[in-house]
Amino acid sequence: MTQQQWNAVDTYFTDLLAPADEALTAALHDSDAAGLPQISVAPNQGKLLQLLAQIQGARRILEIGTLGGYSTIWLARALPADGRLITLEYSPVHADVARGNLARAGLDKLTEVRVGPALDSLAALADEGAGPFDLVFIDADKVNNPHYVEWALKLTRPGSLIIVDNVVRSGGVVDAESTDPGVQGTRKALELIARHPKLTGTALQTVGTKGYDGLALARVLA
Repeated sequence: MTQQQWNAVDTYFTDLLAPADEALTAALHDSDAAGLPQISVAPNQGKLLQLLAQIQGARRILEIGTLGGYSTIWLARALPADGRLITLEYSPVHADVARGNLARAGLDKLTEVRVGPALDSLAALADEGAGPFDLVFIDADKVNNPHYVEWALKLTRPGSLIIVDNVVRSGGVVDAESTDPGVQGTRKALELIARHPKLTGTALQTVGTKGYDGLALARVLA
């Protein structure tokens, strides 16, 4: 198996099941033009997020890590007309790009982009009594993954779904002695999901246009 073959399969799946539209294509174009890193979810992964939110019946969604708003568009499209999505972004530049992309997609009334360190924004949400959120998508700096999972627990309800992206780290996640902070943060988050009495979850490996990676899913228990 090669990256070329993974790309070909992803292209087939995407063209058939998750074809691009003007808003999604423009979101990626404007993100590239603004110099944002090319680390948005793949289209078929975005469609998966949308389907998970729809299956969940999500009315309130929290996203940690906005980038240019590409995954935000997929998630927000799963919301009902009176739904709400709050997305947290550290970079003001990234947030401005995301706001433009969300407005062009017609989702600016359903979404709010908050700027600043995510841990500060999460504390503010708790102080405001925000939530409970039906779905939380975590896709930010990996070193803080365990803290993000802990905050997600505080801001959700029994039955909520927590998704953590990029948990394979190109296979590095199995290395307990790794000096990579992202690997260690991811391992701690997975260990938290495994041992926490209010969580049940699993993790999956994936291959595709984004290389070798994966995601974790956790359901909040009563």
